[in-house]
Amino acid sequence: MSVYTELTHSDIESILSSYHLGALQSFEGIAAGIENSNFFVNTEQGRFVLTIFERLDANELPYFMRLMRHLSAKGLSCPDVMMCDDNALLFKLIHDGEKKCGCIVSCLPGKILDALNEGQLQASGVALAQLHLAGKDFEMQRENPTGEIWLQEMVQKVMERCEEAYGKDAALLLQDELKQQQCYISHVLPTGVIHGDLFVDNILFEGEDVAGIIDFYYAHSAPWVMDIAISLNAQAVVLGDADEKRMHVFLKGYTSLRPLKAEEEASLPMLLRVSALRFWVSRLYDALFPREGAMTQLKDPKEYERKLRLHRGKKYLVD
Repeated sequence: MSVYTELTHSDIESILSSYHLGALQSFEGIAAGIENSNFFVNTEQGRFVLTIFERLDANELPYFMRLMRHLSAKGLSCPDVMMCDDNALLFKLIHDGEKKCGCIVSCLPGKILDALNEGQLQASGVALAQLHLAGKDFEMQRENPTGEIWLQEMVQKVMERCEEAYGKDAALLLQDELKQQQCYISHVLPTGVIHGDLFVDNILFEGEDVAGIIDFYYAHSAPWVMDIAISLNAQAVVLGDADEKRMHVFLKGYTSLRPLKAEEEASLPMLLRVSALRFWVSRLYDALFPREGAMTQLKDPKEYERKLRLHRGKKYLVD
């Protein structure tokens, strides 16, 4: 992800001294995404990913560490968390006088793709269903960090600057869609752990096959179909003529392992809009209130404005 905390060779050596991972050989910052500071770290025992958490509350971090260990133990191809010498899953450091937490996880094979073809979309759908099934018996809970209250507050924060930067039509769309979603009455839906951020840069592929799922720091307890909506918007909807076919391909993969209930199918069209609005607002905030960072990559808010406009008034059915 984006690097906000710059670490030196000696910084990483100091962190590694609390692990049994061998001597540091090399490292490099990972410049992708907009959260946390990530580094590839090569030691005598292999390649790992070192993460410094920039936004998350330290009290939330054990949830993510235990979730990854749980999913990995269930056979899902995801990062496993390395333990320190004292069996802790997190390390602490002081950087420029500021206390921070981090972790070291296994580095998975495969590579990130810029876009997915239909075979890869179907494989991604299967992998998401595997994640949901593997997390069914995970006992810890985490509330949705971008729920209704968050959304209302964020829309208020971005509204004025949004109109100045992106025009009156964008601001009116924000207001109108928020009102419509506030009137939406959701069904009681099958719920469990969701990834919450399954964009193409959080999936590793080897050819047509998913080699691993990464970046679980948006995971929380929510309806599984919400995760499907997030993933469809992030992977299948590319604002082209084949979008509906691409969505059906992803769903075909997912439902091959976990068929959807009727109420999930009925909720999907609105949840596509809910997902689009939340990510549009999040990107607007990052664009309008940027943070300083050594290697930062902001994502275009207008992409999700266009996706929201696409979904308004449409219905998508599962075959």
